[in-house]
Amino acid sequence: MQDVLAPMTGTVKELLVSVGDRVGRGQEVAVLESMKMEIPVESPHEGIVTEIAVTIPQRIEEGDLLLRLEA
Repeated sequence: MQDVLAPMTGTVKELLVSVGDRVGRGQEVAVLESMKMEIPVESPHEGIVTEIAVTIPQRIEEGDLLLRLEA
């Protein structure tokens, strides 16, 4: 299992993947909003999305789990 974590505190604005999707390393998987700026979140790993741990418009903290991937 590989975790994709929030790089900063903010609000989940958009989820770009669903459970079962295959993602590549560097692929955008979510968009966060912080201080009126949109910040894309890229997957640091490749794999299949097995869990999405957040919802829109959930408030998150840096380091919170966004989603899990299985290699």
